[in-house]
Amino acid sequence: MNKSILISLFAAAAFPLAALAAGTHAGGHDMPASHGDMSMSEHSAMFGQPGDPAKVTRTIDVVMTDNMRFDPSSINVKEGETVRFMVRNAGKIRHEMVLGSLDELKEHAKEMRANPGMVHSEPNQVNLKPGQRGTMVWQFTQPGKVDFACTEPGHLEAGMAGQVEVAR
Repeated sequence: MNKSILISLFAAAAFPLAALAAGTHAGGHDMPASHGDMSMSEHSAMFGQPGDPAKVTRTIDVVMTDNMRFDPSSINVKEGETVRFMVRNAGKIRHEMVLGSLDELKEHAKEMRANPGMVHSEPNQVNLKPGQRGTMVWQFTQPGKVDFACTEPGHLEAGMAGQVEVAR
């Protein structure tokens, strides 16, 4: 085998191994943030943190539909409040609800388009098949606005997004 073919084969084998070493969506997903080298988990601490289910102060029902909308798409909470989101996929295709900044959500949607079918599991998101229900418990620690969206390919671009207003 000539040397250039051997080098090409080695490079082709190394690329997927590097991707595997970085982690997969199915086994936990650190969505790249728009703030330097922070993972989504690290950045999420800027607007909140995974909530303790025993300290939930309110439950909010959220429905995701195939018309690429969340109901409700606007949610008001108080700083420090721990919310249980009861999320239901009323559609016939996969949807998800992901909390983050709009820039992060757009970047993640781009990543999802490049890798269709990825499924991830992070405390700031719930990914549901058609007809499924799921929960996400989140404590909102900072006042301001927190975006949420479905980053399944094409969904955010079609308007499947909303916002949580966190008041002092």
